Amino acid sequence: MKKTLLMMIVMLGCVLTACTEASRPVAITPAPLSYEQGRGFYEWNTPTTVSLTDEGMDADIIQTAFETAGLPVQLEGKAAGGKKGVRLERVRELPGVAATEEAYRLEVTSSGVTVQACTDAGFFYAIQTLAQLADMENGKVQAAVVTDAPRFAYRGIMLDVSRHFRSKDFVMKQMDLMAAYKMNRLHLHLTDAAGWRLQIDRYPRLTQLAAWRPQETWKDWWEKNGRQYCEQESPEASGGFYTKEDVREMLEYARRRCITIIPEIEMPSHSEEVLTAYPELSCTHEPYKQSDFCVGNEKTFEFLENVLTEVMELFPSKYIHIGGDEAGKASWKTCPLCLQRMKKEGLKDVDELQSYLIRRIEKFLNANGRDLLGWDEILEGGLAPNATVMSWRGVEGGLKAIRSGHHAIMSPGGYCYLDSYQDAPFSQPEAIGGYLPLERVYSYEPVPDSMTVEEARLLLGVQANLWTEYIPTAEHAEYMLYPRAIAVAEVGWTQPENKSWPSFRQRVLTQVLPQMQAKGYHPFDYSQEIGNRPEAQQPIEHLAVGKKVKFLAPNWKNYPANGEETLTDGLRGGWNYSDGRWMAFITDKRVDAIVDLEEETAVHSIGADFMQICGPGVFFPKKVIISVSTDGENYTQLAEIDHEVVKDDVVSFKNFGWTGEAKARYIHYQSFPEEKYGGVHFVDEIVVE
Repeated sequence: MKKTLLMMIVMLGCVLTACTEASRPVAITPAPLSYEQGRGFYEWNTPTTVSLTDEGMDADIIQTAFETAGLPVQLEGKAAGGKKGVRLERVRELPGVAATEEAYRLEVTSSGVTVQACTDAGFFYAIQTLAQLADMENGKVQAAVVTDAPRFAYRGIMLDVSRHFRSKDFVMKQMDLMAAYKMNRLHLHLTDAAGWRLQIDRYPRLTQLAAWRPQETWKDWWEKNGRQYCEQESPEASGGFYTKEDVREMLEYARRRCITIIPEIEMPSHSEEVLTAYPELSCTHEPYKQSDFCVGNEKTFEFLENVLTEVMELFPSKYIHIGGDEAGKASWKTCPLCLQRMKKEGLKDVDELQSYLIRRIEKFLNANGRDLLGWDEILEGGLAPNATVMSWRGVEGGLKAIRSGHHAIMSPGGYCYLDSYQDAPFSQPEAIGGYLPLERVYSYEPVPDSMTVEEARLLLGVQANLWTEYIPTAEHAEYMLYPRAIAVAEVGWTQPENKSWPSFRQRVLTQVLPQMQAKGYHPFDYSQEIGNRPEAQQPIEHLAVGKKVKFLAPNWKNYPANGEETLTDGLRGGWNYSDGRWMAFITDKRVDAIVDLEEETAVHSIGADFMQICGPGVFFPKKVIISVSTDGENYTQLAEIDHEVVKDDVVSFKNFGWTGEAKARYIHYQSFPEEKYGGVHFVDEIVVE
């Protein structure tokens, strides 16, 4: 009886142990399609034999996969004598996996490791997962079965190497980390006003002059000495560019890691550096005067096609990114050549003139077997027939492109712009503004509820963007990238039902960050996060909550927040002016609003918080006037608050308000800008007590 009872206890213990092991949190990032933890471990020999069962496998990619994973191996054409090792099997399809281009099945037992995949990329990603199951200090790999495939085909990072040039070694170092977390597109922003970063043989002034400036940092260059360039030989020259040999080396490095590098050549705007080196391509033919190419000038198209020809000779990418964003178009309205072009082509406005350039460049790219990719402004004036849109101003541009039958890549600034502060701004290095913590990045869902299944098929994927105006060093770039870029990796790879913020957060703290630091990266220490403004967490109550607001000057539509309700919805804004709680008013359309309390009320204080972040042009007002009325016709001024606007490098908040005794039904709140700075006013709530 005692023996029988003892055996039952032992058996129950084994069952409970197996259940516990099987229910442990998935320790793989990005989280896989399915994961079943086994019992025991595979003992990793040094090196372990890897059997390649198909002659078509790329041994360079396989070897690189193990090197990236930190797993010592010896590749062999076939299994030798049945000894334990890793077996790679190419298959035509994987059961239960619809898209197999990068899919894999990984099985680890005590007797060996088997990987099944349809492509070299599938093998590569399986090996990265294998590394996360491995404890190489003890030479063990956790037994498990993993079946996995990406949600989206495009999972990217954009590096802005124009504003601050980064070496090829830095770029390749980031590719190691991208590959480890199954990201497969590296978008290089190679050209912008701050510097041209690619050797073009036909136009040597692009790298003799336009790649160099007297100031080391973008901020100093932008604010001092008229944004001048200098000759490469100048003692004060700061900058750099990639030679064609550099590019070839980076491309081979990327190929071995299943990464495609997408080059971006900006047009028609953000081209001050080109138009200083070759001023005849601008509307005025004067250096330092223009940012937009002259679309009426045939020499513009000769230049762009010659440049793109050399770009295509270097980069095998299907996509060539042409920018297309933030074109001012001011000179086009008076330029004789542009006006002549518009008349000849029957173009009704400058938006259609931009579309003419985009369509003509697309036709050239298509004729050379490439596709055009551009920021969502390429929609203006009509989208080129085969173009793909990268949507950064929210998701509307991507939706519009998809609903017109085009592909899109989602990269909305509110989730994917990693140049924003990732923690309380006072605790962080200077950034361009905004507040984008890790949790918000991870929360991004690329497929809106309004998108149909058919439309979703045109959504290629997601991309994180690192603009570097305020990121002068390599260490700072890594600090801003990680761990937020890893959140984007999981957004792009993992099915929504398999995502878990608590799980991801724990993996970041216990695995991702320690492993990055051990490899010599410089990520933000997420364990020290301070978090959002405390007052932004809970709604507040005051006399104006829910009351109607009449705008005598309109708010800025780029940041509409919660519409007309924003200033009286009881919600305070956080660190980020993109959080949907801050309403924007452009400088020449100051805050000019009347709140109707609906009945005459005794009031004791009226005030509103403003935000200042000078980098992106967000400023405090120089004056606020607060007036009240009982009839809506006759107003009494309660306060005129003057403020000296000082340009600084910090994120600041200031309440502009009045306290006292008054009776009011209508409250008139006005702010006035400091003209010499321009910029935007952001207000979150008019609080009345």
